[in-house]
Amino acid sequence: MFGQHFTGTGKLWGLCILLHFISPFSCFSNFSQTKEIIYKIKEGLPKGTLIGSIGADLKLDFSVHPPFLFNLALKKLSDQYVNLNSTTGELYTSAHEIDREAVCLENAEGQSCFLHLDIFVLPQQYFQLVKIKILVEDINDNKPSFPSSEIRLVVPENAQVNSRFTLEQSATDPDAGAHGVQIYWLVNDYGVFTLDMEENESRELTPVLIVTGPLDREAKSEYVTSIIAEDGGNPPLLGMATLKIFIADVNDNCPQFTLSNINVTVHRNATKGQHLARLHAFDPDQGANAQITYVYSERVPRDVRTLFQLDKATGVIKLGGHINSNLAKFYKLTALANGPGCIPAVATVALHIMQAFSGPPVILLRYIATEKGGVISLKESEPPFTPIAFFTVKITDQNQRVDCHLETEGPFRLSPYKMFENEYLLETTDSLDYETKQEYELTVIAKDSCGLVLKTFLKVEITDENDNGPVFQQPLLDLFVEENNPPSTFLAKLHATDADSDVRGEVVYLLGFDAPSIFTLDRQTGVLVVSTSLDREEKEKYRFTARAVDCGNPQREAIATVVITVLDRNDNSPRFINKDFTFLVPENFPGFGEIGVLSVTDADSGKNGWVCLSIVNGSDIFVIDSGKGALRAKIPLDREQQGTYFLWIEAVDGGEPSLSCVIVVTVLLLDVNDNPPVVLFPQSNQSYMLVLPSTLPGTSITEVYAVDNDTGMNAVIAYSIIQRKGGEPGSFDIDPKTGNITLKKSLSDRGLYSLLVKVSDHGQPEPLYATVMVNLFVNETVSNESYVQSLLAREEEIEIDKYFLSRLTEHSKENDSFPCQSALIALSSACFGLLLTVFMLTSYIFFKKLQRHNKKLRRLEAEMSFNKKQ
Repeated sequence: MFGQHFTGTGKLWGLCILLHFISPFSCFSNFSQTKEIIYKIKEGLPKGTLIGSIGADLKLDFSVHPPFLFNLALKKLSDQYVNLNSTTGELYTSAHEIDREAVCLENAEGQSCFLHLDIFVLPQQYFQLVKIKILVEDINDNKPSFPSSEIRLVVPENAQVNSRFTLEQSATDPDAGAHGVQIYWLVNDYGVFTLDMEENESRELTPVLIVTGPLDREAKSEYVTSIIAEDGGNPPLLGMATLKIFIADVNDNCPQFTLSNINVTVHRNATKGQHLARLHAFDPDQGANAQITYVYSERVPRDVRTLFQLDKATGVIKLGGHINSNLAKFYKLTALANGPGCIPAVATVALHIMQAFSGPPVILLRYIATEKGGVISLKESEPPFTPIAFFTVKITDQNQRVDCHLETEGPFRLSPYKMFENEYLLETTDSLDYETKQEYELTVIAKDSCGLVLKTFLKVEITDENDNGPVFQQPLLDLFVEENNPPSTFLAKLHATDADSDVRGEVVYLLGFDAPSIFTLDRQTGVLVVSTSLDREEKEKYRFTARAVDCGNPQREAIATVVITVLDRNDNSPRFINKDFTFLVPENFPGFGEIGVLSVTDADSGKNGWVCLSIVNGSDIFVIDSGKGALRAKIPLDREQQGTYFLWIEAVDGGEPSLSCVIVVTVLLLDVNDNPPVVLFPQSNQSYMLVLPSTLPGTSITEVYAVDNDTGMNAVIAYSIIQRKGGEPGSFDIDPKTGNITLKKSLSDRGLYSLLVKVSDHGQPEPLYATVMVNLFVNETVSNESYVQSLLAREEEIEIDKYFLSRLTEHSKENDSFPCQSALIALSSACFGLLLTVFMLTSYIFFKKLQRHNKKLRRLEAEMSFNKKQ
């Protein structure tokens, strides 16, 4: 039946093969159509990433012969991004990284990006064309960028709240959709600005600056901040530019006189050109809006204006001619300070004409400090008691007494110079501070005993020096940033101020020499960014200094300490210290004993680094102590049932989402000698074998075949004949290694020969054994099988003195382990051996007699049987 079935199957297979070659397309019609498969991948995948399995997706049967082959139809630009396994049809990414923005450069906004491939399935009998479309999805691999690193915007100071100013230099991002620019924001809005966005015709978002508070150029003329463009990635990427907002001046301030009522005394014999008074008005506006012109009111007569001349630019009133006796004794002059588009400020100058006095005092002024155009310049660094000017009061009448004093508030004094009369020194009394006050108006008054008053006006300007260093608002910055941040991540904006003016108060920001190169600090804005992605497992904390340096001479600087703590993210999977584990365990190992320890680590911290171990398979037999990582078996294991266990151990951390890894643990059971040999042949002690008397010595008669389920030396079997019955002694011998029984000498006696064979292993610490009776019936033929069976039935089985065998084994072990015993033990052993020898001799004589008797019986029976046959 089996042969017929095989023949039928062969014919059936032959028919299929014939049909296969005759009509491949009809037999495999499902391969004849063109199919299209669409795969979806992210851009930027590393080399070797599986895109898809064409064979599996086509549900091809890979058991067919000849096997399938997969080929790219034509090498195109798209093909350089993929590798195709020609035997499995698996499609992988190649070394050329797929950049969606480069691959689909000409795609319009919002269009999908596809790679197109043509795959041939071969050979001919399986042929089909497969169209592959790979949808390349965008990832957030580009950050927004501004066309310029600095954006300038001019806003008038009278701009109303909610006024909008468009920033034409908007940021661009090559990424698509949500990964493009989504929002703009200011690092520092100073409480008076905010950003909004408007969508233009190209659907690009343009930032719009909105004024949210009142502006005053006189209070602050320039705002410097950073504008950030943020995309919609996760995490988002940022682009940055410096935004400088200049506040344009408008004429929102008018001149104001510092003194609106001035009293002046003029003697009739005053000389032409003498300074009588100085008007001073101030306008906080800038440029042309701050220009002031001093004029008399139209109500002041022309001749008076000519006599008391007013300088339009400086506001100085001086005597333009000689005062004659016809002039009035008192003049009240109205002076105006005009500014562009302003109502003039009004000041009143009261001129008192006094009678001429012979020999009026004359004040001679000699400058010690630097003077230009009647303005004295003093550095704020000048120490106290710095001399400014020297005054000499000359009088013609020696009987006149003159009182000369300074009529001004400020750190100045006018004091007589040593022992000389009418000599006065003007000097400072304290340190000067430009940041407190920049100029002083000084009036030196000389008054004689007749009441004649003479005034001299001086203007002192304090020049700024670099006496103030920058000051950080926060000298210690504690910053926190999550690891795996995108490059150019904004960290903080450092801010320092300098009370000095002009370039001396301009601050630039620099990193200290201890700052790692991955951090950059914008010199102008103080924006601190990290240029690369941080890894907490590589370094958790950065500490360095930042400097704020002014532009004065000599330069002054301030130091701030920056401490950046990198926060952990669950970006590291648990890792076992070995790629795999192999544990050797003796079988019958006690239940819940420790088989081995699995060491696992996770570079993350906190709950992200907490690891739980579990057994993916085999949990019904094995358990694992997650805390210690100890592998245990619930029950003792038997190598003979299963010698090797393969366990899949998974380590899962506590992150959100959690990460894991899996390894293979191999448990190998070492053999223990717990199985005695099992005799497979002969099958029983009652079986026998016919041996012809004519058999020649050396002939192999039969064999004893046994197996041992143990391994190694525990399974190495030795065969030996431990007792014989019937026939002549030494007729048969057994090979101790193979169990092969051979005839040693010619057989002269017919009948039943019985051999008790011991089958023993080489196990440690104690060998295990089994016995079997080998029965050999020596005769020319077995004419009466029932007769042989009756002989076997009547035979008494050879008793094995187990006690004797065990004592022999113990004696052998004792000799091996303890070669030297005490005399008492030796004597006891000798007595036992003597008794045993007597017992063995008695048994031997008994068995010999019994053997002869049985031999005679067998001969008689054989002869009787032989006679019956005849």
